[in-house]
Amino acid sequence: MEVPFVSLFSGLVRFLLLLLLLPRCQAQSSVKFSLPEEQPPNTLIGNPGETLGLEKNNRLFKLEVGLPHLRVDERVGNLYTTETPIDREAMSCESPLVCPLEFEISVTDTLHNTPPVLVEGRVLVLDINDNTPSFSAPVISISIPEHTAAGTVVSIPTATDRDAGTNGVASYELLGAEAAGLFSLQVAEEYDEKLPQLIVTGRLDREKRDTYDLTIRVVDGGSPSRASTAILRIAVLDINDHSPKFERSAYEGALEENSPPGTSILQVRATDLDLGDNAQIEYTFAPGADTARRLLRLDKTSGWITVQGAVDREQVGQLKFSVHARDRAPIPRQDRASVLISVRDRNDNAPAIEIRGIGLVTHRDGVAHIDEDVPVDSPVALVQVSDRDEGVNAAVTCIVAGDVPFQLKPASESSSEKKKKFFLQTTTPLDYEAVQEYRIEIVAVDAGNPPLSSTNTLKVQVVDVNDNAPVFAQSTVQVSLEENNQPHLPILRLQATDADSGSNARLTYALSAEPAEPRGLFAVEPATGEIRVNSALDRERRRRYQFKVSATDHGTPAMQGTATVVVSVLDQNDNDPRFMLHAYSFSVMENLPPSSPVGMVTVSDADQAANARVTLSVDPDNGDFEIQNGTGTILSRVSFDRERQGTYTFQLKAVDGGVPPRSAFVSVTINVLDENDNTPFVTQPSNSSYRHITPLTAAGSAVEQVKAEDLDLGANANLSYAIEGGNPFGLFRISPGGSVSLEKELLRRHYGLHRLVVKVRDGGAPPRYATALVHIYVNDTVANVSVVEALVGHSLNTPLDVDIAGDPEYEKSKQRSNVLFGVIAGVVAVVLVIVIVVLIRYCRQKEAKSGYQAGKKETKDLYAAKPAGKNAKHKAKKSKPPKPAKPLEDEEGGAQRGLQFNLINESSGDSPRIHLPLNCNPGSPDLGRHYRSNSPLPSIQLHPQSPTAGKKHQVVQDLPATNTFVGTGDSNSTGSDQYSDYSYKTNPPKYSKQVLVEGLILARTTQDL
Repeated sequence: MEVPFVSLFSGLVRFLLLLLLLPRCQAQSSVKFSLPEEQPPNTLIGNPGETLGLEKNNRLFKLEVGLPHLRVDERVGNLYTTETPIDREAMSCESPLVCPLEFEISVTDTLHNTPPVLVEGRVLVLDINDNTPSFSAPVISISIPEHTAAGTVVSIPTATDRDAGTNGVASYELLGAEAAGLFSLQVAEEYDEKLPQLIVTGRLDREKRDTYDLTIRVVDGGSPSRASTAILRIAVLDINDHSPKFERSAYEGALEENSPPGTSILQVRATDLDLGDNAQIEYTFAPGADTARRLLRLDKTSGWITVQGAVDREQVGQLKFSVHARDRAPIPRQDRASVLISVRDRNDNAPAIEIRGIGLVTHRDGVAHIDEDVPVDSPVALVQVSDRDEGVNAAVTCIVAGDVPFQLKPASESSSEKKKKFFLQTTTPLDYEAVQEYRIEIVAVDAGNPPLSSTNTLKVQVVDVNDNAPVFAQSTVQVSLEENNQPHLPILRLQATDADSGSNARLTYALSAEPAEPRGLFAVEPATGEIRVNSALDRERRRRYQFKVSATDHGTPAMQGTATVVVSVLDQNDNDPRFMLHAYSFSVMENLPPSSPVGMVTVSDADQAANARVTLSVDPDNGDFEIQNGTGTILSRVSFDRERQGTYTFQLKAVDGGVPPRSAFVSVTINVLDENDNTPFVTQPSNSSYRHITPLTAAGSAVEQVKAEDLDLGANANLSYAIEGGNPFGLFRISPGGSVSLEKELLRRHYGLHRLVVKVRDGGAPPRYATALVHIYVNDTVANVSVVEALVGHSLNTPLDVDIAGDPEYEKSKQRSNVLFGVIAGVVAVVLVIVIVVLIRYCRQKEAKSGYQAGKKETKDLYAAKPAGKNAKHKAKKSKPPKPAKPLEDEEGGAQRGLQFNLINESSGDSPRIHLPLNCNPGSPDLGRHYRSNSPLPSIQLHPQSPTAGKKHQVVQDLPATNTFVGTGDSNSTGSDQYSDYSYKTNPPKYSKQVLVEGLILARTTQDL
């Protein structure tokens, strides 16, 4: 028990090591071609390189796997068949329909020393119809009991065809007329297999005929098709009523490979309803189960299937066959069932390791020769590892054992777990002088339990080449030399060594200047390696020189070693300090505090160290500026005021630290820039002044000019003007130059003083501004200057956010006028209602009387009340005279106006008259008394020059002197005491509201303001 445990432990340890050391590499593609079998030699299959897009020029194609059926053209990579025919039926196919022939081709670049490319592929061999289907025997015997019912199906042994797919068995048929009326043939299909079945169609009588010989023909599906025939001999037997019946039509089981003989797999069972010998069942293999008969045993009585021979899964993965159950009647009956037994894998195969050459590397007797100068990752061999097991038992891990400069890298992504391919390639450069030979052991371990392993070895011999280049003791050599040296001065001697010997170690020195280095300045002695400088050096032109010195051996091919020589030129004080500019000019803002930086100068010295250490000073020093050494910053000692002084000029002196010292001078100008530190001030107009304009001033006229000044310069002195307040009506605008103009027509409400708040801004950042008050007085004249000046004085004490524009009482008076107008309109409306009522009553009384006496002259006073009979007196008593209108206070003049209407009833024959007293100003025309007529519709011409009215008239309206009354009259007017109707018109006033009464109909006309 100890030995198996030790072997198991060592196997596990080796397996873990393999997992840790397994490299990870990229995978590649594979190609596939198809080819019918039995093709003649030199048939072109394809070009794998073209399929993968590989370059064909300067490539060597070598067939690694695929012999003896395939060959490859070494120059172009075409794949051809050989003299050995490809017979699909003789190949080991994966399935009846898939039969591949694998190949591998290595592609090597003959110009460049690059690793070869491994191309894997498969040629799918297509089946051709080159095999004829045939039965197992020329005579097939079956038995059928007599009196078998019509339609009974009897199975017939099947034929076989070595071809596959459509070239296999396709159909069966009965030939001849002997079966007419008694038998027919049908073909069933089970598991992709054609099963011929005989159908009894007539009545069989053994006493009449006990045998029938029929011809059965089988045909495949090829083109052209192939066929064969056999004799189907039918024996008519006595009646056996029931056939055996399997419990299942298909059985499945599993078997582990290498199981010992006698191992039970499964049991097939059938039953028969007959009695006696007719019920005794015997189990047998169906025809065509040759492999099953060789490996398995079927117990005829029990139906147990057991192992009989060695079952190897690698040879037979599964067993598929049919069994018959037959009774023992004189005329036996039988049933058929299919059996599928899968063979389970055991880890009984160790991995197989195959090592072969790859590309230009050839192997002889297990030895590979490789030059020591091959690059890293160069392939030495192609290693193929396979395992005939499956699943985890076929998962193989492969490593290179030992400490050798080689490793395995996967060669193709098409590799399966059962077959893997690796490149054995170098991991480090090879060195013949160190190691001349390597023994490489490759170990492969599968993942079975317990794991199985195998090893294979390869001897690699390293071929010596001239691979040691000359080596200098130092890769970089530095040397210092003062400038202004003597020409052809030796400065250095270099020596190199070579690990090789003989001519490979004999060296020649040469100088190779860098592309930017001057040629001919330095030289080297080829035999000794001594370096000289050919001319004087100037450190200010170049302080460092660098070039390479090479040592080349005389090997084949020659190798070379290089060293870098750096020559540093030492300084002498032969250069003056130098300012970056010939003169400096700086600009600074005014009001900077003292000690502020105002500029910076840059001074350099082409020398170095103390010779280039420069000291700066102000020359002469007037106390306004100082300079910082080290930074070159100029500082101010004063605060600048541009308005006092705008420019400063002085000199700077630079002195180096050489012996003797050298110096230089430069002029500096400081320009003081303006800062927005001055506020604009207004020069015109003054805040207490005013400008008078009349209401007739046209829109667009300039009414004032605002002027301002700023002591700053540039944008800080660019002034702009804007009205910020005091312009609620938008009457005025100001131009960018400060001109104030009138924008709109002046109205009555605009009369009075206007105060414009004008802001004057400069263009600085932030801007500064001044405020100016522009007073504009709008009126016809300036009658009282002191009043206007008082208004201006009041404006100066009024906050700027309060608008002063026009007459402030105008809007208030306008509102009072609107209220007064509404009251008057209401009173007039009430009076009109009363008049209409009186007229209606008058008309009704007139209809009750005799009517009007035409031609009778009215001599009585219109304004005197007269009795008109009883009825009239009665009505007069009941009716009340209309109340006089209440006096109203006018919006502007405050005069009282009144309007009375008296209804006067004359005698029964007189027409009604209206007493219309008019209230007018003193001196206005007495319209009532001056114009009176008996005519039905008189017209009156009214003029302002009419005689003044009596005291009983009140004021009607105040009109300007320009108002006129317009009317028409006739020559029959006799006076103002006798009239029945009048009317007048007035021209609309310009600025006040009036109410006029017009016509006998008492229509009211209002004139708007």
